[in-house]
Amino acid sequence: MTHPDTAGADKPAVIAISSHVVRGTVGNRAMVFALESLGFPVWSVPTVTLPWHPGHGPSTRLVPDDAGFAGLMRDLAASPKLREVGGLVTGYFGSPAQVEEAARLIEALKAVNPAAIVACDPVLGDGTDSGAHLYQPVETLAAIRDRLLPLADIATPNRFELQFLTGLELTTNVHLIEAAAALGPRLTVVTSAFPMLRGGIGNLLVDGFAATLAEHRRIEGAPNGMGDLTAAVFLARTLSGASPEKALQATTAAVFEILARTTKRGADELTLETDADALKSPMAMVQVRRLSTQGGRR
Repeated sequence: MTHPDTAGADKPAVIAISSHVVRGTVGNRAMVFALESLGFPVWSVPTVTLPWHPGHGPSTRLVPDDAGFAGLMRDLAASPKLREVGGLVTGYFGSPAQVEEAARLIEALKAVNPAAIVACDPVLGDGTDSGAHLYQPVETLAAIRDRLLPLADIATPNRFELQFLTGLELTTNVHLIEAAAALGPRLTVVTSAFPMLRGGIGNLLVDGFAATLAEHRRIEGAPNGMGDLTAAVFLARTLSGASPEKALQATTAAVFEILARTTKRGADELTLETDADALKSPMAMVQVRRLSTQGGRR
């Protein structure tokens, strides 16, 4: 799937568009590390710069002005080096206008390399079984839904983000399958899907109306960055030629293994620098099963 101009390279470059933190492993810090660890050169585009994840305390947001961000993205879109790129992943955006510029860059990438694979992690909100919280403006939600998702090959929403994007109440995995199948991208990985194992949690892969669930035990108090890491690793595995189910299994195992090691150390951020081997050759076992799509809405 690589462009002819990248035939001499081991892996094509990947553009990663998301937030940057000074301390920690969320946003582009997680995505770039994972992609580079798996052999992919990365073009890193920060959408907002923070000292740390806001969950760690008050944090100053440095957001590039929309005109400056647009100029940077135009430079990338017009560069002859764009032919080096075989993949692109988006995450957190600092303003709604940035979404449009990301969409234009994707269109330029697809024009020079139609085989490029685009992943959209719609970082919009989260929640629990008792409620969901949207932490992006509705304008950003609408831009991701209307401009980015139609251009994406892969989407990796959590189940609450899928609910925000579709406007549906999603209370079973069958509901998630139906919503994901209608979302737009060919492949959707719904993180924090409903578990079938007691005390578990899983990632639900939806390919058309075919669905596969990869589960592992739930670990309480997980640090941030799991969604960013999942999006990057799944894209990397896909770019490397893995089937969707194999990419799901490897991604879920790697993220679970890193999470387990991190929490055992008592760290408040994913310890990627110590656990890079888990990205390449995860040893954790995950339960993978095909799901029936029967029993949907009536």
